[in-house]
Amino acid sequence: MEGADPSSLANKVAKVAGSINPGEAASPASLGMAAGASVLETVKELAKDNDSSKEKNQVQPGLSGPLKKRIQQLVDSNPVMLFMKGTPEEPKCGFSRKVVVVLNEERVKFGSFDVLSDSEVREGLKKFSNWPTFPQLYCKGELLGGCDIAIAMHESGELKEVFKDHGIDTTNEAKEKESGNGKGGISKSTDLSTTLSSRLESLVNSSAVMLFMKGKPDEPKCGFSRKVVEILQQENVPFESFDILTDEEVRQGLKVYSNWSSYPQLYIKGELIGGSDIVLEMQKSGELKKNLHEKGILPAETIQDRLKNLIASSPVMLFMKGTPDAPRCGFSSRVADALRQEGLNFGSFDILTDEEVRQGLKVYSNWPTYPQLYYKSELIGGHDIVMELRNNGELKSTLSE
Repeated sequence: MEGADPSSLANKVAKVAGSINPGEAASPASLGMAAGASVLETVKELAKDNDSSKEKNQVQPGLSGPLKKRIQQLVDSNPVMLFMKGTPEEPKCGFSRKVVVVLNEERVKFGSFDVLSDSEVREGLKKFSNWPTFPQLYCKGELLGGCDIAIAMHESGELKEVFKDHGIDTTNEAKEKESGNGKGGISKSTDLSTTLSSRLESLVNSSAVMLFMKGKPDEPKCGFSRKVVEILQQENVPFESFDILTDEEVRQGLKVYSNWSSYPQLYIKGELIGGSDIVLEMQKSGELKKNLHEKGILPAETIQDRLKNLIASSPVMLFMKGTPDAPRCGFSSRVADALRQEGLNFGSFDILTDEEVRQGLKVYSNWPTYPQLYYKSELIGGHDIVMELRNNGELKSTLSE
């Protein structure tokens, strides 16, 4: 296991194990399969040794009573509750957007909370759930997981079964009308005339990469539009654009068509990617270029080319488990802290999000473990080397030569 607290894991599995009788299936939201008797006995012993209660497992030390109560009320405020960055209509990260799309495709009503609007809830919920990242999806007060788990459960049909088992309606026609076909948040709303819908669809599909912006690429009329143009140019992406300031009908109609209330809007092969924040995040994570390669818009990229580009994406580049704000292992956490303590700016890549990068970088660098720290595309080393450089007072000078 990586990124798991043994005590917490033992208690969670023991909790599930205690409710399983011979011949009775495990809860799909918890295990997905029944564990062997020897495993369950071992976990029960671990739970006993750790002497951790269910409450300790759910709420970590450091969470005040009033905040705990407030978070519990938020979690229980809707049968299906999503804690995300942004809102369903305007997500602020690609992972949050993907979970919104999943829930729309499931045709389920859900409540949401923008964790960017309240830092106390944002940090407190990490301790409450023992889950360090967002989005977080809950069903009847129980944490299902984040983006990857929600997508996997959706694709396997398991998510629909969980909602069904908890008596949650997944056939609401009003929700279906709002969510449209679920691809990129596009909604074929009846509020649009047939003529306008046809025109918008034609515009969206007029180029493999289509940007609806304020102004033109060589003369943007807002900073957000300028940023997306710069990103596409940096990635050498051929694209067409439409100046929404020149056509009020398109400007207002596209908001309804896409169920996206602001500009710019970037489409790839007719699917909405999002606005400037999402495009920027996708570029930083490498997801944008990967998407463009998969759709045949950019020529196929070898893993060596991709690794070179990732390593060179920042003068100081850290490949780690998790992110600097939410590390998923102690070694990665200590290296990120060391860099910040030295006042160094650095880029990072979460190798847990991409198995190809994770395995490929081991071969590319001839270094079998993580984290890995690079300076100007040269490998500095892993945890032990970074700690030694810091202790000797050489870390900052090494990364500033």
